[in-house]
Amino acid sequence: MRRTRQKRGGARPANPATLPPQGGRFMPLTQEKVAQITDAAFDILARIGISGATPEIRALALEKGAESRHDGRLTFSRSLVEEMIAVACKRVELPGFKRDRGIEVGGGKVHIGTGGAAVQVLDAATNTFRDSTLADLYGLMRIVDTCDSIHYSLRPVVARDIEDPLTLDLNTAFTAMKATSKPIGTSFFEPANVDPVIEMFDHALGGQGSFAAQPFCFASICHVVPPLTLAEEACGVMFECVRRGMPLQLCSAAQAGATSPASLAGALAQGLAESLAGIVLVNMMQPGFPCILAFLPFISDLRTGAMTGGSGEAAVANAAAAQLLLNLGLPSTVSAGMTDAKTADAQSGYEKGYTVALAAQAGADMINLSVGMLGSIMAASKEALVIDNDMCGAILRSVRGVEMFDSAIDLDVIEEVVTGEGHFLGTGQTLDLMNKEYVYPALGDRQSVNDWLDSGAQTIWDRAVTRVAEIEAMPAPGHLPADIEAAIRARLPIQLAETNPAPVKA
Repeated sequence: MRRTRQKRGGARPANPATLPPQGGRFMPLTQEKVAQITDAAFDILARIGISGATPEIRALALEKGAESRHDGRLTFSRSLVEEMIAVACKRVELPGFKRDRGIEVGGGKVHIGTGGAAVQVLDAATNTFRDSTLADLYGLMRIVDTCDSIHYSLRPVVARDIEDPLTLDLNTAFTAMKATSKPIGTSFFEPANVDPVIEMFDHALGGQGSFAAQPFCFASICHVVPPLTLAEEACGVMFECVRRGMPLQLCSAAQAGATSPASLAGALAQGLAESLAGIVLVNMMQPGFPCILAFLPFISDLRTGAMTGGSGEAAVANAAAAQLLLNLGLPSTVSAGMTDAKTADAQSGYEKGYTVALAAQAGADMINLSVGMLGSIMAASKEALVIDNDMCGAILRSVRGVEMFDSAIDLDVIEEVVTGEGHFLGTGQTLDLMNKEYVYPALGDRQSVNDWLDSGAQTIWDRAVTRVAEIEAMPAPGHLPADIEAAIRARLPIQLAETNPAPVKA
């Protein structure tokens, strides 16, 4: 007999917060290929090395065992790189502003996050793109605070309504801190901007040294300009962050066919070499400093030279990057979800779905750029963000796989059903597993066609618009105490409009 599904709007069990599952079952590279690419990366560092080292970095590297070629490029022997890997931090703790909302990065536990520094947003009210603002940054990261399948938030958009670099860095960090109590990430235009941001974080947490004890924000730093050239300002930022105790996410983002070889194997070898150069330098500065390698092998559409974020090549390359770093035991970040679609349409869904799924299954510790992005990471959307949260819940569930526990196969229950009512719907086991074994979409529709038509025939975009409006109507997050926020605003040029936070529970 056909059973009628419950119509939308009825009682529905709430999903618990999504815990990071253990990835690494999907291995796009054979062990032989892993060895070949890893060996090639070591050879690149030993033979070709890196250029662009500042006098400070050059002196440090040479003192610690690097060598200088005739043309000034710094090279690193395999034994030196392996020595630095051996002392590198293998598990990076990223607490939240509320410490218990933090994450541990390393070992293949999969975490989903934002990122991308988009310069436009898709305005759902007008269905047009416009320059991103500080208010957009706050709105997007506030939505992250409510999403159970998004674990951290690196600033997804640039506040283009602020021009001064220091003012922008301060406001970006403040807005991220205010919008969510989950771990956050930010970036810096220049080394001198690190101190005032960390002083602001110290003030927010209760006093000098508080941030070093609870570093809820990591610095996203592109330490290299591919191919194999150090970025002077970024390396200066890296020095300052190490000095002040801010965890690092070091980014290598070469584009295959443009700034790295067109072959995926060659692009992976160069990108791994650039990433390892970063871990070498950090551990020369301070052995064991918390550092996550953001190994992001971008892909070119070779017909035009433009970056394509949603291609099958991007999916497999980033999954392979995760596998390579997992093999070395180093905390990893890769990129996924960077659809080339301009709206949350079918193209967006399939490109995000397979790129994020492959990265997660491969055991990426952090997946940046994975939610809310459109147009090859040039634009962001609040509505896409809540849709992607639904998608990531299902992907994270798939990474968990089939779990065996004491009562998973219960012959007594099976016998009771087959000799009784003939279905498992009302058994105690089914009710117990309803919210343990299963994940339910908040926006995805599972009604019958007729029930869907009767309920208004809403698309997932329609439901996302409603969900964003519901979040924005809620009281603002209240984890940043009002008196501390007022003091920060009085001292610094904070441009984010004030909000009415929810009362802080005792």
